[in-house]
Amino acid sequence: MRGPARAILAPVEPIAPSGRQLELTHGDSAVTIVEVGGGLRDYRVDGVAVLDGYPVDAMAPHSAGQLLVPWPNRIAGGRYPWNGKTQQLAISEAKTGNASHGLARWSAWELERTGPAAATASFVVRAQSGYPFTVAFGAAYALGDDGLTVTMTATNLSAGPAPVGMGAHPYLLVPGAGGTPVRADDVTLTLPAERMLLVDDRLIPTESQDVAGGPFDFLAARPIGPLVIDHCFAAPRRDPDGRARVVLAAPAGGGSVTVWMDEAWDYIQVFTGDTLSPDERRRSIAVEPQTCPANAFNSGEGLRVLEPGESFGGSWGISPVP
Repeated sequence: MRGPARAILAPVEPIAPSGRQLELTHGDSAVTIVEVGGGLRDYRVDGVAVLDGYPVDAMAPHSAGQLLVPWPNRIAGGRYPWNGKTQQLAISEAKTGNASHGLARWSAWELERTGPAAATASFVVRAQSGYPFTVAFGAAYALGDDGLTVTMTATNLSAGPAPVGMGAHPYLLVPGAGGTPVRADDVTLTLPAERMLLVDDRLIPTESQDVAGGPFDFLAARPIGPLVIDHCFAAPRRDPDGRARVVLAAPAGGGSVTVWMDEAWDYIQVFTGDTLSPDERRRSIAVEPQTCPANAFNSGEGLRVLEPGESFGGSWGISPVP
């Protein structure tokens, strides 16, 4: 007796975990943008890595290079009040019981090349359980003589107001002499922010304090040493061009990496990677531009509430000096 017929399937080309790859080049610099999350996978200058990225056959580890929308960081318990109702988001960080880093990190963004050194990524967050709003997000990438510029935008497509925040999560490698990255302990940090947020055991802000004179005072450049940093900083000091600049510099003979942000970004999360695996721990430093801090959907701090059809946005960038 013959068994059921089996379909003969044509060979299928595997899809990379991060989806389609789009490389931008300018001079001796190259950046790779990915479809999944619309973020950064790789950035190299003359072959030297600027980002602590990941290979094409891997998922983005620890949010590396991802865009964080419609909120950055965490929402306590995934709950927040809106129009007299409690909204409940899915819990995406099991160890803290929080909703973390938005709703678009693992979705396919639309990528479009606009030039050899420029591209856009776009995605619409659809109304869903816990976030009953429809908001369009975009990121325009441009690679130039002064490094990489990322311009992010949000537009409310809903019929009513929508709460919105944005962020990005690049891990930076600081090139030492010969191009070999130096560990966080050996990096000299300049962090022009006057306040830092204190958090509870679930990493939710409880209060803020001035950094002046304390262990997290990097208003003037100084080595990080063994200090563990996983904090959000606020009240950034800006240069005359309106930009705040976080500078990571190697010892003499090495290079530096500057992460800059315009007036849209009033919060800066810095993470020295101490909770990562032994081979990743303090290998690189995350410098995360944020339009609002963790739990802004509850605290309201820095939160943008967009009216129907309203947009907001801003630019940040990475400027390496090998």
